[in-house]
Amino acid sequence: MSLLKIKDLKCHYQTDAGIVKAVDGISFEIDEGEILGIVGESGSGKTTIALGIMGILPENTTSSGDIIYRDHLLSSLYCSGLDRFRWNDIAIVFQNGLEVLNPVMKLRTQITEPMMKHLDISLEKARSKCADLFRTVRLDPKWLDAYPHQLSGGMRQRFLLAMALACDPKLLILDEVTSALDAFTRREIRDLLVDLQKMNGYTMLMISHDLTFVSSVASRVAVMYSGRVVETGPVKDILSSPRHPYTRGLVHSTPDIFAYKDLWGIPGDIPAGTEFKGCPFCPRCTQKIKKCNEATPNLIPVEGGREIACHRGGVAGLLQAKDLNHSYRLPDGQYLKVVDDVNLEVKEGEVLAIIGQTGSGKSTLAHILANVIRSESGNVLFMGESICKCNLGKNLNGIQIVFQDPFSSTNNRFTVLDAIKEPLDINKIGLKEERLQMVKSTLELVHLPVTDDFLRKYCGELSGGQRQRVALARAMVMEPKLLIADEITSALDVSTSANVLRLLKGLQNRRGFAMIYISHDLSMTLKIADRIAVMDKGRIVEMGNSHDVMFSPSDEYTKRLVGSRLGLCCHTH
Repeated sequence: MSLLKIKDLKCHYQTDAGIVKAVDGISFEIDEGEILGIVGESGSGKTTIALGIMGILPENTTSSGDIIYRDHLLSSLYCSGLDRFRWNDIAIVFQNGLEVLNPVMKLRTQITEPMMKHLDISLEKARSKCADLFRTVRLDPKWLDAYPHQLSGGMRQRFLLAMALACDPKLLILDEVTSALDAFTRREIRDLLVDLQKMNGYTMLMISHDLTFVSSVASRVAVMYSGRVVETGPVKDILSSPRHPYTRGLVHSTPDIFAYKDLWGIPGDIPAGTEFKGCPFCPRCTQKIKKCNEATPNLIPVEGGREIACHRGGVAGLLQAKDLNHSYRLPDGQYLKVVDDVNLEVKEGEVLAIIGQTGSGKSTLAHILANVIRSESGNVLFMGESICKCNLGKNLNGIQIVFQDPFSSTNNRFTVLDAIKEPLDINKIGLKEERLQMVKSTLELVHLPVTDDFLRKYCGELSGGQRQRVALARAMVMEPKLLIADEITSALDVSTSANVLRLLKGLQNRRGFAMIYISHDLSMTLKIADRIAVMDKGRIVEMGNSHDVMFSPSDEYTKRLVGSRLGLCCHTH
């Protein structure tokens, strides 16, 4: 049974700069005994929801919509009417104790006042209950006679929780309760909340930008962006398979979820005011289409108890390979099958790594996907079209491949300018001046000089790292939607390899293209990949989340492959 229902809640702030749509049409329900998490970046409107429920929005706010607690329409009540529900039924725990608490009143006085007012009990009964409340939140009652500034941050947060529990509310709203706390204290607060919920069955609305903390407590989560909910669902499903591009960005920006992966935030900022039209996430999205600029997507139910607000139904598919097979004829006349009934999918903006031993078929598969060679059977679809029919390598926003050996993939007698500009010349893209500017812009992207002296250098004069960057620039100048990187660091030293890989991932994060990363280096793969496909004898034997595949492999070949890593590690696994 629903304890709280929010229907089309809108809270707009009137400022000197214009209207800020802090909450712009939010609807959700919380069942009795449930813990719902609301997550999102700062400025997404999370705290405004809490203030709206409590009826304590600033005076410069205009609000509309229904807030229903059980059968009571709270949004229609004035402040005096809401007082009947505050503390007794709904209580809030704010994030900053020093701002919320009265600095010149002892804790005992501050916690007894709401009890005397809302429970209509005597001072003596209120004081006797204080000690029990302190023990409940694991605070020593001796601190009752202290002032707020005498407590640590974690102790103040416990006291604020004790105040919220003082009148035995049914619904607790927790607003960033761990944002300023150390890891140990965060864990203590988390354990305390879990124990309280188990003992007393509290219903909780947990608001935070800390996705890890929310996921350790909540059963369901709603993801907010620019005043709107973009995705909802069971917390485990949201973490393991985020469906909205924004949710995926949040998950990939959370260090505790992918402990061994480099962090890359979402480029850009949340729009303010009413400057945007269409989907508010559109300026930062990697898979936007024309409709995204024109109309705001509605939150639509999908399978598995999920809801998505996206014109493309969430993270969209980009490339799909179906039943691929390919063989090579050996000198003795026999055939060696190097790609054996392969099926895979690459989504917009993701990095799929394909790993396996030398000879497992990785490079051949990469060449088939890039349409460099044709498979004997099967089909490859890119954005719904067969790659055999649409010459994707000759167009902007198509598929480009960077080969393994930078010395054989670029002509020694080509200058840097010629090597990078050649695809533009062959495909007649842009005018002569425009092509030169595209080359220079791409060189800046890959952190190479744009001086005339460097442009006139021959590729044979470059170091291995510079030459690989030129090969990467040659692919990037075509602005691909999908980049296939085939063992691009295998011929480089470790320092240059790390620099190239970090550059490549930085480009992928900023430009939003999808990438297939072919490698036999498991450690490098773990730093860059969202998903991993493991190949053995031409077949994909295992595919999944990069950390699941690397640290909890299910296939025997994958277990042997992971177990074959050499060298010492600073961690004991």
